[in-house]
Formats: sequence, C-alpha cells, structure tokens
Amino acid sequence: MPSRLTSASPASLRDDLQARIHLMQGKRSSERSLPVLPSLSRLLPGGLRPGAAYSIQGSMSLAMALLAGPSRDGSWCGVAGLPDFGVEAAAGFGIALDRLVLVPDPGASWTAVIAAMADVLSVVLARAPERVAPAEAARLGARLRERSSVLLVLGPWPQSEAVLQVNGYEWAGLGQGHGHFNRQELELEVALRGSSRRASVDLADSGPVDLTRHRMGA
Repeated sequence: MPSRLTSASPASLRDDLQARIHLMQGKRSSERSLPVLPSLSRLLPGGLRPGAAYSIQGSMSLAMALLAGPSRDGSWCGVAGLPDFGVEAAAGFGIALDRLVLVPDPGASWTAVIAAMADVLSVVLARAPERVAPAEAARLGARLRERSSVLLVLGPWPQSEAVLQVNGYEWAGLGQGHGHFNRQELELEVALRGSSRRASVDLADSGPVDLTRHRMGA
C-alpha cells in the first residue's frame, strides 16, 4: 500500500519521507531521463526530463500513465493535493504502491510542500493551485532542477517543458463489469519546445489495465 502522509511542515514532511525511503532502501535516479510507457514514447521520445515540469490537461488516466513509466522502472513517486486519487486504478496501470507517497492536502504552503517532496522523490504529481505567484513558480522550478526531479501538474503551469492536452478519448473491452481494457485511445496534443504534435495514443499498448481496479472516466 502507498504511504499516506497528512499535511505537515515542509521540513518535517521531507525528513519523514527521507526516513521512510531510507528504511525501505529506495533509490532515486538523479541523472538520466525518466522513461515513459511505450505508447507515449512517440510523443515524448526523450522520456521525462529531470528538473522539468509538465502540464497535463484533460485526463487523470494520462497522468497515471506518465507516473507508471518511472514507477515501473523503480522510481519513487508522490501524489499531492488529490484526495480522491484512485490507488486501485494506479495499481492497474502498473504503479508500484509500495513506492508511492500520498499527501492528500498540502495545505496553504503548496509550493513549499511540493518542493519538500521533490527533494526526495523522483516524480511528483499534483493538482495545480488556483493561483501561483511567478516568483514561487520560479523558485520551485529551481528546486526541481537542483534535485533533478520531475513535476507533473494537473492543469496549467508556467514554464512547462511540455503541455499535454487530451481532446477526446474512447474505451473498449468492457465486459460485464470485469476483464481488461483492450483499447484506451486518447486524442492527444503535445506542445513541446515550441512545436506541437497530435496523435491517437492507445494506453493499452503498454499492457492491459485491470477493469476490476479501474473506475471508468478519462
């Protein structure tokens, strides 16, 4: 099961994470790019760049798929500000729950908590706050680069490495409430370094998602 932490001071949160990961002998990579699932490699051929932030718009399934690549590769991941994050759905994507840290409520010090998580974890997924000051975003970006961590933001985020927009989706393979998706096709547009690409991406190409674990939705 994932580690679930209540909101605390950023310093104590960081110390708690470091202690837990050290106890479980987790190891984070700080040099190489983090892998993505094969179904996403055409649109993100270099993987997830350490020190970068990515904006995800329109799909929680896409967010989970982006977490799944590093998690399957052995990275520790975190999720912040998403109290309804479905851990069973995450497991269906192949996210390792024993290397997943949940902070349902980062509280008022959103950027400080995310920075504390990024100090320790390779990838952090968080819902974008209603507003963030440019100076705060810049400080968080500097921390990501210093620690070679990746930030995945649900919603708009300034100075993103890429913006991934889902314009439509289609599911197939549903039986009588059980079985596996054999097609999870997303109409995806990726704006990356000044260029834009569009493609239909089938997340099921990277392995079936267990329907007994996954709740229907984008």
